[in-house]
Amino acid sequence: MEPERTIWQISGGPASRAYADVFVRHGVGLIGPGDAGPWSLDRYAYDFSLQGFVGRFATEVHVGDIVLLRTGLSKVRAIGLVASEYMYLDQFDDVNGWDLQHARRVRWCELPADYEFGTPVFGANPTRFSRAAMPEVVDYARRFVASPPTYWQQVPLPGLPEEEPPVDCVPEAIRHVVAEAQDLHPLLWDRDRFGEHPAEDEMVAHFVIPLLRALGWPPERIAVKWRYIDVSLFAALPRTPQNCHLVIEAKRLGAGVEGALEQARGYVTALGVPRNVMVTDGIRYRLYSAAQDFAPVAYANLVRLKQSSINLFNRIKRP
Repeated sequence: MEPERTIWQISGGPASRAYADVFVRHGVGLIGPGDAGPWSLDRYAYDFSLQGFVGRFATEVHVGDIVLLRTGLSKVRAIGLVASEYMYLDQFDDVNGWDLQHARRVRWCELPADYEFGTPVFGANPTRFSRAAMPEVVDYARRFVASPPTYWQQVPLPGLPEEEPPVDCVPEAIRHVVAEAQDLHPLLWDRDRFGEHPAEDEMVAHFVIPLLRALGWPPERIAVKWRYIDVSLFAALPRTPQNCHLVIEAKRLGAGVEGALEQARGYVTALGVPRNVMVTDGIRYRLYSAAQDFAPVAYANLVRLKQSSINLFNRIKRP
């Protein structure tokens, strides 16, 4: 008789910095923090409790187990079957700012809409990965996997993205900004040594404006809080909507820059002219194209500079 499959839940990230779509698109389940390197018994027995979620994810999961892709405390985005042993995939070192290199391949069946249990069935403060124990969750998972259609359980796994190499040489103009970001970033995240994370205005002052100045923008072409926009760049003076070149919306460190897009689009609508948008927390920068219905077109993380980041710097430097 086939052994009963264990049922697990894995987080798709907080609403402000979600990454569930990455799981489904690439056929993976990912957890972090992963910067410490691949899980190993000797190393992680010291660095992390063997009963912690990293060790559990690496050692207790079996191919064929059921995984629920959780969003929040009571919703499920997709149901999957584990399709590989533990892997360490460095191409997932920056997923919306998260280091999620601990991986398993998963065949996902994405639901047409999130399934809502109605109560916090995953607990008031669930870990990123754990066994699913609530009877209604276990029953739902087993019935779903046993019910047709079941073709998704045998489909080929999607390809994995290639690992992007780090930037060969940081552009000289921005080296001092990048160096300062890399020096300060660990401190800014350390609540014991630093205190609360810095607010968005502080990140704008210490990182965003210096980066823009380094990319050739003079102070008279950089507006702060113009028409309520955090930062605006102007191709020419005077500062009018027609001369606005780029709208920048800032968030505090860790708040999730991707969640700022809709607010920034509202500012563009109020201007009455189509303009590109960039969202940032001072460390991460994502650029959206107005001409492509605000699709993301460039990205840079100052503490994890990849080759593609040069595209963003080239796009936002002063013409």
